[in-house]
This record gives sequence, structure tokens and C-alpha cells, in this order.
Amino acid sequence: MDQFDVIVIGGGSAGSAVAGRLSEDGTRRVCLLEAGGHNDTIRIKTPGFMPFIPDKSNWRFDTVAQAGLNGRTGYQPRGRGLGGSSAINAMVYIRGNHFDYDQWAQLGCTGWSHADVLPYFKRAEGNERGGDAWHGGDGPLNVMDQRWPNPGSKAFVASAAALQLPENPDFNGAKQDGFGLYQVTQKAGERWSAARAYLKPRPNLAIRTGALVEKIVIENGRAVGVAVRFGGKREVLRAAGGVVLCAGAFGSPQVLMLSGIGPAAHLADRGIAVVQDRAAVGEDLQDHIDYVASWETASKDFFGDSLAGTWAMAKSVIEHRLKRTGVMTTCFAEGGGFWRSDPDLPAPDIQYHFVPAMLEDHGRTKVKGHGFSIHACVLRPESRGTVRLNSADPAAAPAIDPNFLSDPRDVATLRAGVRLMYRLAETGPLADYAGKARHPVNLADDAALDHLIRSRADTVYHPVGTCRMGADAASVVDPTLKARGIDGLWVADASVMPRLVSGNTNAPSIMIGERAADFVKAALA
Repeated sequence: MDQFDVIVIGGGSAGSAVAGRLSEDGTRRVCLLEAGGHNDTIRIKTPGFMPFIPDKSNWRFDTVAQAGLNGRTGYQPRGRGLGGSSAINAMVYIRGNHFDYDQWAQLGCTGWSHADVLPYFKRAEGNERGGDAWHGGDGPLNVMDQRWPNPGSKAFVASAAALQLPENPDFNGAKQDGFGLYQVTQKAGERWSAARAYLKPRPNLAIRTGALVEKIVIENGRAVGVAVRFGGKREVLRAAGGVVLCAGAFGSPQVLMLSGIGPAAHLADRGIAVVQDRAAVGEDLQDHIDYVASWETASKDFFGDSLAGTWAMAKSVIEHRLKRTGVMTTCFAEGGGFWRSDPDLPAPDIQYHFVPAMLEDHGRTKVKGHGFSIHACVLRPESRGTVRLNSADPAAAPAIDPNFLSDPRDVATLRAGVRLMYRLAETGPLADYAGKARHPVNLADDAALDHLIRSRADTVYHPVGTCRMGADAASVVDPTLKARGIDGLWVADASVMPRLVSGNTNAPSIMIGERAADFVKAALA
């Protein structure tokens, strides 16, 4: 079948929600196109195998050289295959701060205040604690407490309490501030990706993997289909109702530009005929710049590269295969918190992730021994970057330039976050581990600390903003996620966020997918 009512491009967090919701009542022929595979493997579904995700499930993008990071090239992992980044991420369930969505509404995104989006978060969520004023208890996305957290993660929370920082058992409730253990998108001891949540077998839902999208077919100002390549075979799939683009903060602007929608001069430079001159496509890239420090310990409480650590891991793998229990249910980013570097801020501006293992270069470099790491990221960065085409070849990676730490305010915020990070490591139960900092620095010396930050900081994997939503004519999509100037085309993923949310972006992306499905249903009614 090559004729559908709706074609969804991208089977990630938002795309899974869109396709699942549009197909659930059986009245529409829906096609979901995904470049990767099904991701139905043990290495994907076992939480503790996250460091060993296969390359075929990760786009493994790199940035252009970053002046703000002392000329280094950054790493940008992105999920490939059904579930998208929800199939390879740390499974942390965070929505962001109420302030974020109220700010979206103030920026002109009518209908996107926290009060507006809360029902969609609740509709998506199946929290094992049960439903209440803040949470859904029976949605498709299973959310649960960690059952086997590392002792060090509990020590991290206790050390925050020793610094008079509040404990928070629910970062997605009335207030975000504080420290605690994260809830996770898992079910019965396994990763619960957006694909597992939403993509149920249905006769009216065609899921086609291995699909490289070449462009959206636009005729007379309307999206009518998608040109797609399956291996060496090229097809044009038609969509009577329209196309929903859910390829992510890097993929969605890339597909739009390949389709002739974007900055006219850039498209012409790449030999692409201009369908619509839209300067905002690929602009406004925002991402959480993050600094990771690690401490080596004598304690074997933590994951580590040693004979004892290998033996413990082997036993844990066997336990998980037999029972789906034990430490292989770890999300690695087990503990965390939200903190205001200035008490007068409207919301926390620093987020912490505690990992019971020593990390180096996104876990790509092996570190001998045992220990722990702490991440600190800038929640609402001022730096802005771009996504551009390296070439007109749809198989080529896009040119990603987050422009990290180009705004000095981000450096100052991160500096404050790193200083508190070291205080946490040197206080209370965490200090009892007597960890040795792997990258010591004089915290009182701004210049030395800034140099270390620029030498080691990188993304914590939350790019947004490249297909900005707004009420202004320059925005890429309007507040119903419809592409401006093109009928029958919607964009629904993190790329539409006008401002980066104060937290992990998976749950907000799923919420955007939930909302998009309603917008499309209304438009096609």
C-alpha cells in the first residue's frame, strides 16, 4: 500500500505517540516511516546495557568545532530506530518546570501554558504510584520508581540534605526544586520506550523501517506525500490528509531543507530548489551544556572496571535475564536534583545527575577502577546555534553547531553549578567514600575553573528549537504545530520548542506528540 491518510516521518518519542494516537480508533490509514530498525533486542530493552547500545541504534552525530569548548568537536548521540532516543537514553522521566510552559504561552504559543499541557502529560503517563492531580495512572508510558538504586545514589541525596538542600520525591509535581532519585520509563524491569508504549499492531498502521526520507512532496503549496528510499529502491508514498514530521531537532530541519523549505540562500548553495524561504528553519538550536566530574573510590559499591566489577556485572546479567530484577535495571543517572544558583530566579537553572560509575567522554573511554560521577547542566542556556545541510544528500549527516558557551552567562551559571557539585561530593555520606577527584581544580580561581569547563563540557543530549513554534510570521510552525505557508504539514518533536525546558526532553517530546495527534485529528475531521 502506498496511499495513506497520514504519513508520520520518524518513529522516535514524538512520532511514536503521533502514529499510535492517530491509528488507535481505526478510522485512518497511517504510515510510520523510520530510518532505523525495530530496536526489539535485549541490548535495547535491558536498562543496564545502555553503555553497550549497538551503533545501528544511534546516529552518533558530531558537531562542528566549538569555539566555546576550546575548539573541540562535540558528540551528539541520537536514537535511530523505533522509539528514537527513548530507546537509548537514561530513561529519566522529567517534564520540565511549570515556568517553562507558562513562558511558551507568554511568547505567543497560545494553548501551551502548564495548565494546558498538564492534561497531555497525564494522558501519556502510566505512573505506578497511581494517578493524582499531577500524574496519570493508566497512560501508555509506564513510569516507575527505581527498585534497586545504588547505595551511592542514596548517599548523594543524603549529602544534599546535609547541605540543607531539600529532598524532593516528585520532580514532576507541585515543585521541581530539590534532590532525590529519578523516576524512570521502565516496566517490569525493562526499558519502556515510546515505541513500546504507543506502537501496537493494527491493520491500519503500516510501520516501515529502513526508510531514508529524501524529501516531503509538495504540490501547489500542500504536502501530499513523501519520497523515500528503501535500500536501493525509491518510492513516493502519498498522503491524502497530510504529513507529520517527527524527525527530531536535527532531522526535522534537515528534512524541511531537503524539501526546499528553509533559508533560501543556504538551500541555493546546496543546489536545492526553494519552495519556501523560511529563515527560522535550522535556527534557534538550544541544548543543555553539561559538565561531568568523577571521583575514584576504594569502595566497590559503584560500577567499575575491575575483576570484582566484571564478576558482579556477570551475576547481575544472569539475574536480570532470569527475573528482570537487580542492578541491571539501573538507569545509571539514578539520582539528581534541581537547584537555583540565584534564589531570585523564577525556576531552577541547574540540574544534577548522579551516576554510580566514573564517566569519561560520554562513556566512550574506559576508566579503570570504581567510583562515581556527577553531571551539572545549564537548564535555560542563552547560547544559540544552528543546524544546516552538509550536502543535498539525504544520507549525509547534518552540520550541527550548538555554539556552546558562546554567551558568557552560560559559563557563569555552569561555574556555580560545578562549585556546588564539588561541595556535594565532599559532604555527608558521599564524602564518606573518600573519593579522589579525577580532574582536580582550584574552585576559587574563576579562570582555572572556566578553562576546565571549556576543556571538558559537552551536551547532556537535549537539543531543541530548530523548527520553532510561535505566533509570529517568522516562526516555522504555529501553535497548532502546522507548518506556516504549507498546508497538510505539521512538525511535532523537540524542534518546535521555542525555549528549552528545564529538564530532560523525552517526556515533553511525547507530550508534543500527544498534542499533535489531536491537532491533526481536528484538522482532518
